[in-house]
Amino acid sequence: MKDTLIGHAVFWLLAAGVLTLIYGTAFGSFDLGWRVIAMLLPVHMAYFYAISYWVLPNFFFRRQYVITVFAMILCVLGATVVYRLNEILISDPFIYRYYKKNDPGFSWSKLEGSIWEQLRRPVDLVNAAERSNVIVWLGVALQFVKLWYERRQAALQAELNFLKSQIHPHFLFNTLNNLYSLSLNESKQAPGVIMELSHILRYMLYECKADLVPLVRDIEILQDYISLEKIRYEERLDLNINITGALGELKVAPLLLLPLVENAFKHGASETVEGAWINIDLAVSGHQLKFKVSNGKPEIQPADERPDKIGLANIRKRLELLYPGKYHFEVWNEKEVFIAELDLDMQTHKNKP
Repeated sequence: MKDTLIGHAVFWLLAAGVLTLIYGTAFGSFDLGWRVIAMLLPVHMAYFYAISYWVLPNFFFRRQYVITVFAMILCVLGATVVYRLNEILISDPFIYRYYKKNDPGFSWSKLEGSIWEQLRRPVDLVNAAERSNVIVWLGVALQFVKLWYERRQAALQAELNFLKSQIHPHFLFNTLNNLYSLSLNESKQAPGVIMELSHILRYMLYECKADLVPLVRDIEILQDYISLEKIRYEERLDLNINITGALGELKVAPLLLLPLVENAFKHGASETVEGAWINIDLAVSGHQLKFKVSNGKPEIQPADERPDKIGLANIRKRLELLYPGKYHFEVWNEKEVFIAELDLDMQTHKNKP
C-alpha cells in the first residue's frame, strides 16, 4: 500500500513538472505555468483514476469489451467537458487577470461569449480533449502494464503453489506405505519413522511457505527422508551420499531436490530384488549447485512402474518458473540405470552477498 502511494505521488509530481514545462514555455512564465497546472491537475487525476480503477478492473479485465468501449468513450467525453469547464470558470479567467495586470490593454477572444457559447466552441473543445488525454493515457498505459504484471505474477504463484502441493500427497503416500509395512511386521523401528516423518511434515507445512529456504535446511530434510528409507531397506540397499562445497547462506526453492531422491527409491530400490543401489552427489561451487542422483533398475521393469513422469514434469515446470535460464536438468533412462542431473545457478537477489 505504501509503495503504491509513493509510486502514484512520484508519477503525479513528474506529470506536473512536465506539464509546467510545456505550459510555462507557452505562457512565457513558469510561475503562471505551475499555477495553471495546479488548477487543471485534479481533472487529469480524476480522469486517470476513473479509467484505472473503474473501467479496467470492472470491464476490461472481465472481458466485457463492448461495455469497456462505451465506458472509455464516456470517460473521454466527460473529461473533455470537465476540463473545458475548468478552463472557462477557473484557469482562463486567472490567466486573463495575470496578463491584464501586466498589460492593461490585454484582451483575449477565448473568453468572449457566455459559458454555454464558450463550451460549444469546437476548436476549444478539441484542444481540451487533446490536453486532457496526453498525460492521462501515459499513466493509464503504465497502470495497465502494472495490472497485467500483477495478474501474471499471481497466476505464476498459483501455479507454483499447485506444483508444490503435488509433492506433499505424493511423499505422504509413499512414506505411509513404508510405515504400514513396518507396522504389519510389528517393527520396533515404527516409532522412529513416525518421529522422522513429523520433522519432515513440520518443514513442509510451515517452512516451505517461503519462496526460498536455506540450502542447509533443505538438505537436512533430504537426509531425514533418506533415513526413513534406510530403516525400511536395512542392509539390502547400497546407498552412497557425497556432499561437497561451502553451503554458507545460500538459499534454494523448497523441496526442489527431494522428488529426485524419492524417485530413485520408488522406481529403483523398491523394485530391485537384489543389488539395489543409489548414489547421491551434491556439490556447491560459489552459487552453482550440481545435484546428481543415480540408481539401479530391475532387469524387468513393469510397464506402469516407469520413472515418475508426473514428478519429473513437476520439477521441470517449477525450475522453469523459479529459475528461467538458470538451470539445466537432464535425465538418462538406460536399461540398467536411471540418472537425474540438475545444474542450478542459485544467484538471486536473496543469495547475493
